[in-house]
Amino acid sequence: MNKHTLLHQAAAYAAGLVILTSDVAQNNCVAQNKPSIAETKAIAEEGFIYGLPLVMNYAVMNEFCVDKNSGQYKGPFNYLANEARVFTYKDTAVVTPNSDTPYSMLWLDLRAEPIVISVPAVEKERYYSVQLIDGNTYNYGYIGSRATGNHPGDYLVAGPDWKGETPAGIKKVFRSTTPFGLTIFRTQLFNPEDMPNVVKVQAGYQARPLSAFLKRPAPPAAPKINFVPATSKGIKENFYEYLDAALEFVPGTPDTKELRARLASIGIGPGKKFSFKDLSLEHKAAILLAMKEGDDKVDKFLATGMKNINGWKVGAVFGDAAFFNGDWLKRAAAAKGGIYGNDGIEAMYPMTRWLPNDEVLDGSKHNYTLTFPTGQLPPVNAFWSVTMYDGKTQFLIENPINRYLINSPMLPGMKKNADGSLTLYIQNKSPGAAKESNWLPAPNGPIYMVLRLYWPKTHAPSILPAGEGTWKPPGLVKVN
Repeated sequence: MNKHTLLHQAAAYAAGLVILTSDVAQNNCVAQNKPSIAETKAIAEEGFIYGLPLVMNYAVMNEFCVDKNSGQYKGPFNYLANEARVFTYKDTAVVTPNSDTPYSMLWLDLRAEPIVISVPAVEKERYYSVQLIDGNTYNYGYIGSRATGNHPGDYLVAGPDWKGETPAGIKKVFRSTTPFGLTIFRTQLFNPEDMPNVVKVQAGYQARPLSAFLKRPAPPAAPKINFVPATSKGIKENFYEYLDAALEFVPGTPDTKELRARLASIGIGPGKKFSFKDLSLEHKAAILLAMKEGDDKVDKFLATGMKNINGWKVGAVFGDAAFFNGDWLKRAAAAKGGIYGNDGIEAMYPMTRWLPNDEVLDGSKHNYTLTFPTGQLPPVNAFWSVTMYDGKTQFLIENPINRYLINSPMLPGMKKNADGSLTLYIQNKSPGAAKESNWLPAPNGPIYMVLRLYWPKTHAPSILPAGEGTWKPPGLVKVN
C-alpha cells in the first residue's frame, strides 16, 4: 500500500474523528485562547499550499548539498557541480527532470558575501541557460542564449542583505530573496557523441566569492548550520517539521506577514518545533485533513488551472515574485507539476496525462501515437523535446533502449510519413524494428508526458502567449 493511499485512508478516518471530537476540542481551545480545531485545519491547509514549494526545495537542498549519503549529493554550497551526462531513471531527488541538457548545479550560500558567476563564450548554435532560483522557488534572473547572448561575462548574485556597490567588470547584479538558492545551468547536447564539447563549455562556467573575484581578503565565514535532515520521500510524513526548517531561511515579506503569524499561532515557523506525534488526537485529525484538502486543491489547479489544448495543459506557471504576486496555489501547483521550471519566455512545458477526450493515458492498457503534421513541429529558437515519465512518480522510466525522450536533434535519424508528417509511437513494448527510431518507451501503467519548447518563438506560429498562441500541440491518439 503506497503513501498516497494511506493518506487518503487517514484523511477519511480523520474526517470522522473531527466530527466526533470537535465540540469538546472547541471548548478547550476557547478556554486556552488557542485557534479552534476548525481554525487549525484552515491555517494548516493554507500553510500546506504556501509551504509546498519551500519544503520541496528544502528537501532537494538537503539531498544535493547537505547529506553526503543521500545518493543524490552533488557537493557543498558554492561548489559548481558539472554533470557530464543527462539525467536518467536513477535521478529521483527532483520530479520531472529533463534529460535534454546535461546539468550543472550550484547551490548558493549568499550569507557571507555575493557570488560571481562567470560564463564562457558558447558557440551560437548551442543553446545554454543559467536559471537563478531562490528558496521561495522564484526565478529571479537568467543568463544565457536568450537572456544575455552567447558571449562571455561576469555576473554578480547577491543575497537579500547585501548593500555593496556593483564592482567594475560585472555585467549585471541579480538579487535573491533568500540566503540560499539553486542555480541551474543547462547546456544543449546535440547527440551522445557531442558530450566532450558540452564538457568543454561546462569547464568555462565559474562561481567565485566576490572577494576572490576582486582579489581581496575574504570576509568572516557565515556560521555553520545544522540543517534539519530532510528527504524528498519524507515530505508527506514530515511536512510541517520540514516547513519549520525551511522557513528559517525564507525571510518574511509584507505579503506573508499575516499568513506567517497565523502559522505561528499553531506552532509552525522559524524557531518552532512542530511535532505531529505530540498533537492531540483531534489536532492530528485536523492536520491530516488539511494536508489532504490542500493537496487536492493543488491537483485541481494542475488539472483545470491551465488551458486544455488537445489534452495538453498549457500555461505559464513559473516566474519571479511579481509573476506569482501572492498566488500561493499557482506556485504550489508549479512546484508539484515540475519544480524548478523556467519562465514561459525561456521554456514552455505543455504537459499531459490525457487523450483529448480526457481519458487517462495508461501504457499497460493501450498504445498511442503523437503526430506532428507537416510544417507544424514545435516553433522554437533553440530546440524541443517530448519526455516520458511514470505517471505515479513523475520520474524518468527504465526502458530497454535507455530512451527517455525524443527531441529535435534526433530528427535526422527518424522516419517521416509519406506526407512529411512525423509520428511518434508511445507504447510500453517496441513497435518493431521498422518504427523503433520513432519509439518513445512508455511505462507499464499511468503515463505523464511533458513537451518542452526551449526559447519558444514569439512571432506566429508560436505557443505564446501561453494557452493563446497560434501553435497548438497535437493530441495523442489511442491505437486500437
